[in-house]
This record gives sequence, structure tokens and C-alpha cells, in this order.
Amino acid sequence: MTRFPTAGHLASWAGICPGNHASAGTSRTGRTRQGSTWLRTALTEATHAAATTRETYLAAHYAQIRGRRSVQKAVGAIRHDILVAYWHIVADNTVYRELGPDWAQRRHGTDAQQKRLVAQLEKLGLKVTIESKDKAA
Repeated sequence: MTRFPTAGHLASWAGICPGNHASAGTSRTGRTRQGSTWLRTALTEATHAAATTRETYLAAHYAQIRGRRSVQKAVGAIRHDILVAYWHIVADNTVYRELGPDWAQRRHGTDAQQKRLVAQLEKLGLKVTIESKDKAA
């Protein structure tokens, strides 16, 4: 049994979770909590090391966020990813499994979406038959 029941609890305690600032239905980016200085420093160093690796999930995720937002937002997101992965490794007593640089594409691709939608329809008690759209017609 770990001290933190979920990975979110650990990230919140460490001050690594994203901040939240909402008022009158408008949400803005918020500051993160202070948390542990030494843990934040260690995770930042690990993030910079992970960002320079090749063909890894963390490097691809870092590059994706850095392109859309900023370097600091990307560092914060990868710090969070590393901490969540650590929690799962400790809590589940398992080894780290690399997801690969194309994990986001595999997760959100058309094949995954089709599989997810079929499962939802079957869960509602419907029988699903899939036919590909004929391009010749």
C-alpha cells in the first residue's frame, strides 16, 4: 500500500499538477503549488534528459507541447508524466514500459476511434456490423 491512493494525489502533494484558475465561467491557466523544491529540481533535470532522447514517448510528448505552448509548459507536463509513471511503477510493482513516439497517434487514430465506438454501441446492447465505404460508387 502506498502513501498516496492515486497518482493525482502524489502530483498534487508534489506541486507538479497543473494549476487551476477559473472565475465566472472563464478558465485561465493557473500557477502550480510550490511543493518540494528538491523534487521539482530532480524532475526538471529528468525532463530535460528525457526530452533529448530519441524515439521515446516522453520526447515526442515534449516536442508536441513545446510546439503548441512553450518550453516551460512542456517541462511541466513531462514532469507530471514522469511522476505519474513513477507512481504506477511503485503502486503496481511493475516495470516501466515505453509507449513509443507514436503513442498519441495510435491512441487517437481512426482505428482506435472505430474500436472505441463499436465497443460503446455493443455495451448498449446493439449488434454492430462494419462495412467499408466503397470508393468506386
